[in-house]
Amino acid sequence: MDKLINDFSFGLFFWQALILVILILLLVKFAWKPIMESITAREEGIKNALLSAENAKREMENLQADNQRILNEARAERDAMLKEAREMKEKMIADSKNEAQEAGQKMIEQAKAAIESEKNAAMAELKSQVSTLSLSIAEKLLKEELSNKESQTKLVEKMLGDVKLN
Repeated sequence: MDKLINDFSFGLFFWQALILVILILLLVKFAWKPIMESITAREEGIKNALLSAENAKREMENLQADNQRILNEARAERDAMLKEAREMKEKMIADSKNEAQEAGQKMIEQAKAAIESEKNAAMAELKSQVSTLSLSIAEKLLKEELSNKESQTKLVEKMLGDVKLN
């Protein structure tokens, strides 16, 4: 370092300074503008990339919100469909129960009517048999009682006496 300070030459310093200034002027004239343009372009590219990233982030948030909304709507629709299906099932069960009760009631009424009809038929049959049997018994009794002449005469006189009383 001492040697540089001791061997200082003003001419050499002047030429070095002049070359430095010329070099700076050449760089400013020819290289500075392209370098600045590339730096500016780079800055613009970075800004655009940041804006794109921000837009992508917002778009992603919007998509997530839309997805959540669609998911909530789908869940609500599913719940509504399940509720409707349950209501339909309960209505169908209730309708089936009512139809079964009505059918059972009709069957009971038909059975009662059939029983009543059979009862009436049996009663008519019984009456018919009783009357036939009664006539048969009465016929046998009358034959036996009227087998002799004396009982026939008494019966005729009694009947004639009844006719006079009326």
